[in-house]
Amino acid sequence: MTPFTVIAIGVVALMLLPAVPGDGESKSDSSNSRDFAHGAQTVDRGQAIEVAGFWSQRQASDDGPGGSGPGVVPTTRWEYMNAAACLEAPGEWVPAGDDGGCTNGIPDAPALDCMGQDWVEPRWRRYQVPPAPDWSEWVQMDFGSCGAPVVPLLTAEEFRRLPLPVPAVHMQPDTGWVLVNKETIVYTDPTPVTLTTQLLGRTVTVEATPSRFTYAWGDGSEPEVTSDPGAPYPAFDVFHVYEDLGEVAITITTEWSGRYQVEGDPQWRDVTGTATTTATGPVFEVQERRSRLVTGLCTDEPKPADC
Repeated sequence: MTPFTVIAIGVVALMLLPAVPGDGESKSDSSNSRDFAHGAQTVDRGQAIEVAGFWSQRQASDDGPGGSGPGVVPTTRWEYMNAAACLEAPGEWVPAGDDGGCTNGIPDAPALDCMGQDWVEPRWRRYQVPPAPDWSEWVQMDFGSCGAPVVPLLTAEEFRRLPLPVPAVHMQPDTGWVLVNKETIVYTDPTPVTLTTQLLGRTVTVEATPSRFTYAWGDGSEPEVTSDPGAPYPAFDVFHVYEDLGEVAITITTEWSGRYQVEGDPQWRDVTGTATTTATGPVFEVQERRSRLVTGLCTDEPKPADC
């Protein structure tokens, strides 16, 4: 789309723009017109009126499904995208197709004259209320703007909602029992994972890396916090020595750091904040074993009485 200049009076310029439902307005009312009171600037250049500057985002109400008003359904999912507006019927504006254009014969909404800045297309929103599979119609959220597109921010809260794997705690010996006053070796899988999510209608690639591990030994001793995932015998370097007999279980809490890349933007950005996962291993017994001389082999059948 190209910037536009309307050779007409201001009233005509307003009526050329697509209608958006607001308070007390009906989306199907073809008499509605755009509201330019939200940060738009009109510049009188002789007999031409040029609409320029920035349009603020006139957000639609969040009441109803997924919003903040009565009847809210907490599980509602929202999707966002930027697309040009096409006039499907009088007063009925819909987003442009995948190719960015409107169907032949259907006019598209005029773009702002951004005076050399990038034109950011209008923003749209739709929702889905699981378990229903259908999505609502796209609803226009703003009128577009001048300036570079805003890169969505992946917050720590959104990072924590990602389906991160839960690294398990591995131990040696893994026989269901360990010896008191001997090293019990532990280690876990430190492999980073790559996930994708959606932010404001754009695909975001997230790399999550285990960065710190906390081992709670289950015997009342102080947990061990380390950036070392450990390793199996003989290269082990994370272990615990149990001093009391009894049944215990080891719990590992893994702290994840992350970075992300938004579709269409080559820059990787760090997530401000971390996520954690927790796993508890099986219960095992801390035992004491003593050596002694026997009269035969304890593998004999029948087993000797002194074994």
